[in-house]
Amino acid sequence: MRRPEFIARQAGCPSGVLGHFLARVMALETARDNERAVELLAPRPADHVLEIGFGHGRTIGRMAGLVRDGAIAGVEVSERMLGMAARFNRRLIEQGRLELKLAHRTAAIPYGAGRFDRVLSVHTLYFWPEPGNTFREVRRVTKRGGRLVIGFRRGERDSIVRDFPASVYRFYKCDEVERLLEEAGFREIRLVTLGGDARMVFAIAE
Repeated sequence: MRRPEFIARQAGCPSGVLGHFLARVMALETARDNERAVELLAPRPADHVLEIGFGHGRTIGRMAGLVRDGAIAGVEVSERMLGMAARFNRRLIEQGRLELKLAHRTAAIPYGAGRFDRVLSVHTLYFWPEPGNTFREVRRVTKRGGRLVIGFRRGERDSIVRDFPASVYRFYKCDEVERLLEEAGFREIRLVTLGGDARMVFAIAE
């Protein structure tokens, strides 16, 4: 069933009451993918970890429970999601264990070079207007030897592409994602199948 364009735009950058409602729905729909992504990311207690597009904030909050001696940060394009995640993780923020920032452009991450040991982003790739630039920016903030996990629905099947408006979503084939990562400076790229059309890509920064 084709998703209406106004709903698709809310998925990319939730706003208002509808955005808040959709965020709760997405939290349930993507829970398993996020859980698997954190397992692949394997954050260590002293790591510095970044999540790009933290949305409802449950996944980044969970990672903060795993990284007791390091630091957790997140960037998000939606002001609504920033507020929602900040409320959900209020205690972690007050304790100085979690930092959340608004970033209107994913190709401009507001952190210094080589800041993070681990970087995670699930179901955000479709909305990046300049994926090549974004991956290069991700590489910039990732330490050499750092780990990146990207979760996405692959674009090999026409049925997936047809259900989402091309004006909002862009679905990538697995080899396209691998090429973008290689060009950005990642190696040891490994594809993990989750079931259905969901995929995770695990990569190491050179």
